[in-house]
Amino acid sequence: MKTILVTGSTGFLGAHLVEQLKQKEPESRLRLLCRGRSPWSADSSVEVVQGDIVSREDVARAVEGTDEIYHLAGVVDRDAKDYWRQYTTHVEGVRNICEAIKRHGVGKAVHVSSSGTIAVGPDPVYYDENAAFKNDAVAEWPYYLSKIYSEKLTLRYAREEGLPLVVVNPSLLLGPGDQRLSSTRDVALFLDGQILAIPTGGLNLLDVRDAAAGLIAAMQRGRPGERYLLGGANLSFHEWIRMVSKVSGVPAPKVMVPPAVSLFGARVMRKVYPLVGKQFQLDDASVKMSSLFWYCDTSKARRELGFSTRDPLETIRDTVADLRKRKQAGAAA
Repeated sequence: MKTILVTGSTGFLGAHLVEQLKQKEPESRLRLLCRGRSPWSADSSVEVVQGDIVSREDVARAVEGTDEIYHLAGVVDRDAKDYWRQYTTHVEGVRNICEAIKRHGVGKAVHVSSSGTIAVGPDPVYYDENAAFKNDAVAEWPYYLSKIYSEKLTLRYAREEGLPLVVVNPSLLLGPGDQRLSSTRDVALFLDGQILAIPTGGLNLLDVRDAAAGLIAAMQRGRPGERYLLGGANLSFHEWIRMVSKVSGVPAPKVMVPPAVSLFGARVMRKVYPLVGKQFQLDDASVKMSSLFWYCDTSKARRELGFSTRDPLETIRDTVADLRKRKQAGAAA
């Protein structure tokens, strides 16, 4: 029986991956490395190993006896003050995984990075896997910088140590099931009326369910030492906001303003809202990110992995419905 290890299983993408693996790999044994409680603790088809990705001993114990590894463990946070935890989790976590693979031998591993390591810039350019790392563009955000370092480390282990590692780079994930609002937070802010102006940049939107399927395809058909951008529709923020407005019925902002004006406005709103008993949650990092273009060319993944994506309207519709359901449930509680 094949044993498959998943790290980061309790995250947005990880949870969808586990459910898809249970369906597509019914004869395999799933092993999950979890730091805290797991939703699958009572599932007899799943083995939960308690441990932390930053612990070399915990990781080695989880990796021993596995045939395949999906490494998703990470910290999604736009707060620059949290840089050390993000660095430790992303970089040392990858190092621990790679060293454990060297020690125990694993057939193949997929490391989940981010499209933001290479597919981002001030201009609407469609970047592919040959693009350079965008250290300058993401210099303010430890999340992306630490992802760059972890991706470099993964590719070095593949190149110099010959480890069977494949890197995948998903773009912005939307869809149902984001319990922590790690990826769907901007949609939630729009639904709450907190996006007051149209950003000048653009994004790539990917359904989390398609992303999970892409990880499995990368395990099955991805070439070790290669990276694969996983993305769906490239949309300007103007187009994206119009789509969310159409689906949700929430009116879209009427004006598009420069980033400096948006920053000033957000800072004013964060002072004004408390005066009427509310909280303005749009932070500076989100405003700055929305002035960039996060476009990517996913031809390689579609060609080599058979990667496919659904209509972005379906993704947005399911995202809005899920967020509203969760908000209603929270209000009822």
